[in-house]
Amino acid sequence: MNVISPTRRHLVVIGNGMAGMRTVEELLKRAPLTYDITVFGAEPHPNYDRIALSSVLAGEKSLDQIVINSREWYAENGIRLIAGDPAVAIDRVARTVTSASGLVVAYDRLLIATGSKPLAPPIPGLGMPGTCAFRDIADVETMLAAAREGGKRAVVIGGGLLGLEAAWGLKRQGMSVALVHLMPTLMERQLDATAGTLLQRDLDRRGIAFFTNGQTEEITGDGQATGVRLADGREIPADLVVIAIGIRPNIDLARAAGLEVNRGIVVDDAMRTDDHAIFSIGECVEHRGNTFGLVAPIWEQAKAAAARLAGDDEARFVPPPISTRLKITGIDVFSAGALAAADPDDEEITFQDAARGVYRKLVLRDGKVAGVVMYGDVADGGWYFQLLREATEVAPMRDTLILGRAVVTASLGAAAPDPTAAIAALPDSAEICGCNGVCKGTITNAIAALKLTTLDAVRTHTKASASCGSCTGQVEGLLALSLGEGYAKPAGEKPMCKCTSHGHDHVRREILAQSLKTIPEVMHRLDWTRPEGCASCRPALNYYLLCAWPGEYEDDAQSRFVNERMHANIQKDGTYSVVPRMWGGLTNPRELRAIADVVDKYQIPEVKVTGGQRIDLFGVKREQLPEVWRDLNAAGMVSGHAYGKALRTVKTCVGSTWCRFGTQDSTGMGVKLEQMTWGSWHPHKVKLAVSGCPRNCAEATIKDFGVVAVDSGWELHVGGNGGIHVRVTDLLCKVTTEEEVLEYCGAFLQLYREEARYLERTAPWVERVGLAHIQAKVVDDAENRRALHARFLYAQQFAQVDPWAERAAGTDAQAFTTLVPAE
Repeated sequence: MNVISPTRRHLVVIGNGMAGMRTVEELLKRAPLTYDITVFGAEPHPNYDRIALSSVLAGEKSLDQIVINSREWYAENGIRLIAGDPAVAIDRVARTVTSASGLVVAYDRLLIATGSKPLAPPIPGLGMPGTCAFRDIADVETMLAAAREGGKRAVVIGGGLLGLEAAWGLKRQGMSVALVHLMPTLMERQLDATAGTLLQRDLDRRGIAFFTNGQTEEITGDGQATGVRLADGREIPADLVVIAIGIRPNIDLARAAGLEVNRGIVVDDAMRTDDHAIFSIGECVEHRGNTFGLVAPIWEQAKAAAARLAGDDEARFVPPPISTRLKITGIDVFSAGALAAADPDDEEITFQDAARGVYRKLVLRDGKVAGVVMYGDVADGGWYFQLLREATEVAPMRDTLILGRAVVTASLGAAAPDPTAAIAALPDSAEICGCNGVCKGTITNAIAALKLTTLDAVRTHTKASASCGSCTGQVEGLLALSLGEGYAKPAGEKPMCKCTSHGHDHVRREILAQSLKTIPEVMHRLDWTRPEGCASCRPALNYYLLCAWPGEYEDDAQSRFVNERMHANIQKDGTYSVVPRMWGGLTNPRELRAIADVVDKYQIPEVKVTGGQRIDLFGVKREQLPEVWRDLNAAGMVSGHAYGKALRTVKTCVGSTWCRFGTQDSTGMGVKLEQMTWGSWHPHKVKLAVSGCPRNCAEATIKDFGVVAVDSGWELHVGGNGGIHVRVTDLLCKVTTEEEVLEYCGAFLQLYREEARYLERTAPWVERVGLAHIQAKVVDDAENRRALHARFLYAQQFAQVDPWAERAAGTDAQAFTTLVPAE
C-alpha cells in the first residue's frame, strides 16, 4: 500500500514506458525522498523493454524476460502504479490528472511521457481484422496469434528498423513474409543505398520477399484482411498485414490541456513545457525543432529532467550523437552521423568486399569523422563512433582509416591493440550499451561498489547488454579489466543459437553418439526450446546430419539458404547469376558455344570471367533458371556450386604444359582434384588452387587447400583466406605423387567437414584447433588419413549429383516450383 506523505511534493508521471520510468529511476538516485510518485500506464503491464519486442516476436524472449521494473519494484520504492487505466485529462489550474476510470490525482509536478503512436496513413482497409501495428505487447500478441492460428502469409508495410524486425520475427514464427517499402532501398534514414542493398540481399536469402518502390494502395478483404494491393497494380496475398512505417509523437493529451505543441510537445533545455510545473520527455517531445525515436537521446533527456526535478537548476539536455544497430540474428549493421557528404569539401571513403558482404563508408568533414555506415563487419563501429563523438582529428590516420583500428594502429607504428588495452583506454564517459545508455564508468563503478562478478549481475544492476546483447563482449571485457584473475568467464561452449543451450561441437557429438538422423529428432532429444528451430540452427543441423549420415539422411531443402535452394546466386535486382563448372579452368569450343547460345537465347545482360577462372552469367530471371540449366546440361556442363557452402572452384595455372617455369602439370592436377571434390558440402565455401611452380600464379597460398608444384613434387598448404582479412596458408607437408595430393586433400577436407562448426571457414578453424592437431591426424597418422579419405570418397558417391540436371528435368518441374519463394 502506498501512503502519501504530507511533507513531500507529489510527482505524477503519465506514461509507464521506458522514458518515464528511466526518469523516475534517475530521480530516485538523486533525491529518493523528495516526491511521492504516482504513475499512470495505459497498458496493464509493468514497465518493459520495448526494444526487446522484436525478440519476443521472434520467440527468443518472453514478456517476463523483458520486464524492466517488476510490480514489486514499484512497491519497494513507494510508487503508486495505476496500470491499464490511462490518463485522459489534465487540469492545469487545479493541477490534477484524471484517468479513464474517473480517478483524479493531484500533482505538484507532472511528467508527460506519452511516447508515440504508429503512423497510420489513410489506406482503405486499415483497421479491419487481420491488420495491426508493431508498437506494444498487444500488437506482438496479435501477430503471434495469427501465426499460431494457421496464418501462413504476412505482409509488412515499412522497411525501416521496426518493419524489418517485424518481418524477421514473423519469419521466425514460420510465416511466409513479404515486405513492402515505399523507398528504393531499406532503412534509408540509417543506411546509404549500398548498405541498404546488401541488407535486402541478405534478408532475401533468408526467405523474405521484397517489394521496394512499393506504394500501398489498399488493404484488400471483406471484413478480414486478405492481401495488399500496390499502386502499380501488383497484389500480395496475406493472412496478416502489419503497418510499421514509422511513429508520430503522442501529443493529444498535452494539446487538450493547452500546452504548446508543434510536431511534439515543445520543451526547453530543462525538458520543461511552457507550464513550468509540467515536464515532458521521450518520443512525445520536440526540442529545438527535433523529435526523437532512439533511446540514446531519451536517456539524456531523462537525466536532465530528473536532475531538474531534484533541484539542480543547471542541468541541461544536449542531444548526443546517435548510432543505430539492427537487431536481427546474424546480420550486423551499424550507422552513425551523416550518411553522405553534405558539401563539396566533405570526403567519402568507402570499402567493399562483395564476396564477404562487407561494406564500410566514412564521411569526413574538416578532418574529422562526421558519419559512418558499416555492414557485415561492424567490430570497429564503437571505435569510429568514439572518433565521431570526440571530434578527433584523423588526418594522421587518413590513409588507413577505412581499414579499422588494428590497421591504423599498426600504420602509426604502435602495437596492435589487444581487447583489454582497447577497453581500458576508453574514458568513463564512453557509451558501452547504446540500447540502455550505459557508460563505461557506470559499469566499472557498479562492479566495484556492488562486488559484481558475472555478466548477469552486471545486466541486473546496470542494464548493460540486457537488450540486444551486441555489447556483451565489451561488458565482459570490463569485468575482466576490473576483476583481473578474479573474473572467470563462463565455461562451456557458446550455444548454437537461442533455441538451445548446446554448442556446435556437443550437438555433433550427440548426433553420432545417439544415432540422431533427422532434424526433429535432434531437437527433441537435445531439448530444443523452439521445436521448429530458427534460421541459425536449422541450416547447421542439416549440414551436420548430411555429413554424419551420407546416403541415409535426406537433405532438407527448406533448411538451406535461398541460394542453395535455388542453385544460383541471387543478385541485388532479384535476378540470378549462373556459373557452370569448368574443370580446373579448362573449357572447349562446345562449352563456349553453349554459353553463347544461352546468353543469346535468354537475353542474359552480362557475362563475366570470375576470379576462379569460370564464366558467370548475370541477370538470369527466376523463371528462366530450369531452361538455362537444361541447355547448359546438354553441352555436358554441370553446376559450379558458386552459391553453396560447398567446393566452389579449383584454380590453376598452365603449369609445365605451356609455361617455361612450370615444374609439374598443375592444370591436370587441378582437374583431378576438382573431379574428386566437386559437389562436396562443407561448413562454409571451399576454394582450391594448384600452382605449377613457386611463382604461385594461381594464388594457392590464400586458398582453403593449396597445392604448389616444386621440382621434387608438391607442397600442400591449408587454411588460407582472401578478403578483408587475408590469411596466408600454413604448410601442411610435402608429397611426391599426384595420388598423395588427392589422398591428403580428401583427408584434410573430411577432417574439416567433421570438426569445423557450421559457417566456420578453414582459416579460423585451422587457427582454432591448431596446425599441429591437423598434421597429427592427416600427416603423422597414415591409417587415420586413409580412413578420412575413404569417408570423403564414400560421401561423394551421394553428393556428386548435379542439382541443375535434377531441377531442369521435366519430371522435377513441380519440385523446382515448390522451392521457389513466391513473389
